[in-house]
Amino acid sequence: MNEVELYAPVKALLERQDYVVKGEVGAADVVACRGDEPPVIVELKLRFTLSLYHQAVARLAVTDAVYVAVPRPAGRTARRMLRDNTRLCRRLGLGLITVRPDGRAEVVCDPGRYAPRKSSQRTARLLREFDRLRGDPNTGGAVRGGIVTGYRQDALACAAHLAEHGASKGAAVARATGVATATRLMRDNHYGWFERVGTGIYALTGSGARGLADWSRDGGPG
Repeated sequence: MNEVELYAPVKALLERQDYVVKGEVGAADVVACRGDEPPVIVELKLRFTLSLYHQAVARLAVTDAVYVAVPRPAGRTARRMLRDNTRLCRRLGLGLITVRPDGRAEVVCDPGRYAPRKSSQRTARLLREFDRLRGDPNTGGAVRGGIVTGYRQDALACAAHLAEHGASKGAAVARATGVATATRLMRDNHYGWFERVGTGIYALTGSGARGLADWSRDGGPG
């Protein structure tokens, strides 16, 4: 499919709504008019690109009714790609049209002002993680595999205590390290660093010793 092949399905979609449609009017790929209403502008592209959004946002100086039109994404990441770009279109006040391989055009979202609802749960989770981190162990932009979380810092603190004092009760580890959830953390054993050797007593595994070798005591890579 090329951009020219997108035109006919988009034109048919608009004509079914009683618009008069013309292509390549001024700088716009598609312009549709209906009575005295403001014009509708559609920008055509083969995929979501930054230049597509630049062009569409520029058309907002002409009319509020601006759409972007692309072939409907396909493949393993299609659903996420469509979802993420739909959200972006809404944030920018743009509409989105997709064209299926059979030539059918569909409106995914219409232009308009959009104010997404804030998630108090996500905000609280972010702030909890912020407060849980000791210091600033990560460099912004680092790859996810090397990110130090508050959970990892807590696990390192527990592992360091066991490396120094040997097998210990979870309550003793919690008092010594300040990690209130030490017993649960060692019981869950997310990293495979701990093993239970008695009732409420945990010891460091070989993986835990290697974890301490790989990460510094303050939570940064060793």
